[in-house]
Amino acid sequence: MYKSFFKRFIDIVVSLVALPFICIGFIFIAPLIYFTDKGPIFYNAKRVGKDEKIFKMYKFRSMYVNAPDIRLADGSTYNGADDPRVTKIGKILRKTSLDEIPQFLNVLKGDMSLIGPRPATPMILDEMTELQSYRFQARPGITGYTQMEYRNSAQGDKRYEADKFYVENISFLFDMKIFFGTIKKVIKRENIYNTPIPSEDREEIKV
Repeated sequence: MYKSFFKRFIDIVVSLVALPFICIGFIFIAPLIYFTDKGPIFYNAKRVGKDEKIFKMYKFRSMYVNAPDIRLADGSTYNGADDPRVTKIGKILRKTSLDEIPQFLNVLKGDMSLIGPRPATPMILDEMTELQSYRFQARPGITGYTQMEYRNSAQGDKRYEADKFYVENISFLFDMKIFFGTIKKVIKRENIYNTPIPSEDREEIKV
């Protein structure tokens, strides 16, 4: 019952409650992002959701306009402490996870859930393994089991194994554990960055 009804009900209620705070956050954050380089406030990225459906995910922009999209060999986004693509305000947004706030709009729309596997980029569909496919049995989340355990430090199959474990064990108590565990990770600023693998194994995709 929780997985089929109450999880979505909670998503809607919490998203509606969060809307005023999203508006307040926008008022303070938007000017800081815009006056950094006169670029757009939001970064709208194509992501893969439940049942492999493509949707547009909203985030506050944390990189300079036209920054190259650098990905590691497993398809995850490079996220290092010395990343020159990230603006000064972007570094603060990432450390505090405030760049994720607009995703409550995705939750309200039904593209995402509060808790679930993090949204994947469409490139995962090109050569998807059975392990990777498990994550698409649930709506992607603003945070999830992987974020609670590793935040941004997990790479490769470690992420997908965590996603599979979550999909197979969805429950209200598990979601609450993930929710409060994520808050603890953010407050303690643990695993903010992922450690890049050697450059010869890293792919760079410029957009």
